[in-house]
Amino acid sequence: MSENKTKGAGAELAMMALDDIPSPKADAKEIVALVKESGRVTGYQLSDGRTLNKEEGVMLARQGEIKGVGVASRNGNEYLKSLPDGTENNNLSNLPSVKN
Repeated sequence: MSENKTKGAGAELAMMALDDIPSPKADAKEIVALVKESGRVTGYQLSDGRTLNKEEGVMLARQGEIKGVGVASRNGNEYLKSLPDGTENNNLSNLPSVKN
């Protein structure tokens, strides 16, 4: 299998893991850092400097206010996940962490 087909299959699988893929508005913000407490993600810092908890982040993403993310859930808890775009440097897991 070619590398492009492998990447495409991985991206397709990642997209299937999302519950919702909102359409971002033209002025949507980016997530630039993760807010962590005891190693667990508790929120997100946006490109405009705002810090949100997970629930606020999910709500704003669904309203198209945050770009590059989809909504996923685990054990009934919703959270944001990077949309696959072929690069890893902008994945949420690769972003710096900040304290709330």
